Amino acid sequence: MIEEYKFGSITINGKTYEYDVEVRWTGEVLKWWRGESHVVDVKDVKRAVEQNPELIIISTGETGLVKVTDKAKTEILSRGIGLIIDKTEEAVKTFNIQKGESEEEEGKQKKVIGLFHLTC
Repeated sequence: MIEEYKFGSITINGKTYEYDVEVRWTGEVLKWWRGESHVVDVKDVKRAVEQNPELIIISTGETGLVKVTDKAKTEILSRGIGLIIDKTEEAVKTFNIQKGESEEEEGKQKKVIGLFHLTC
């Protein structure tokens, strides 16, 4: 569960990160590095796609400056993976809602991955 997001940092399960992160439904948090600072391309979503989640949520920064390429969108959607793209504050809320709903379903956890850009 993501407890807090503010420009430049995100707190997940009591630990604060000051770099962009990939958050998996399992609770695992990984550093998320992109080839270009304000562009999300195919190579930037590859690791998440390889996990075969049901849904990927991509945050575009506080002001929405980050752009997701059509190739990246196609790569995700062509594999039958749902995709939500939103500013980071809203993406955090959506991630928590998706994760919360799945935790309430006994024995069934929705496979959700969040890719969070913490600035811009």
